[in-house]
Amino acid sequence: MALFQRKPIVTSGAPLYTLGLQKTIVIIGLGNPGKQYDGTRHNIGFNALDHLANKLDFPDWIEKKDLKAITTSQVIADTRVILIKPTTFMNLSGEAVQAVSHFYKIASDKFIVVYDELDIPFGQIRVRVGGSAAGHNGVQSIINTLGDGFGRIRIGVRNEIAEKADSANFVLGKFSSEEKDQLSNLLQETNAVLSEIIHGQPLNPETRTFLV
Repeated sequence: MALFQRKPIVTSGAPLYTLGLQKTIVIIGLGNPGKQYDGTRHNIGFNALDHLANKLDFPDWIEKKDLKAITTSQVIADTRVILIKPTTFMNLSGEAVQAVSHFYKIASDKFIVVYDELDIPFGQIRVRVGGSAAGHNGVQSIINTLGDGFGRIRIGVRNEIAEKADSANFVLGKFSSEEKDQLSNLLQETNAVLSEIIHGQPLNPETRTFLV
């Protein structure tokens, strides 16, 4: 066997490989593309990945049309971390996830999906592996293409208005002024959960509270 190996030529059309890399995880933030959806509850998954990428100094996001997603990646410790924001609309998120899964040839248990959860009150983040979509169309789309064995970071968005409002209109609405005051704490706690997973902590079921 040769002592030295030529480094592969990296192009936008091929996955990046790192010699001696022990594991890879894919973190997917759910949301809708377009400025009109910025700041809505349904886009908190996008916000969480933007925050993580900024805090951990990921390279700039790159749109990959063949993956139907915007993506960035880097190696942290012994883990290759790929961040994905689908450019499909929420209800078609599974198309992007399927493309990413096929392209990188990564098993479903290496995927973690970050998204809003109407069944959880604002102020809580719940972590688990597997389970149903609980009425979330983006998650159902992913289950339809990937199965249900992926990790979930579920960010609660329910408040006192949610029970009186149409659920679709509610999740597409903006956070209240009181909730906006807590968004930095929300993103910080989500970042902490994801950072722990990246550094090897198991994705055990738990609930965290970020309200101060």
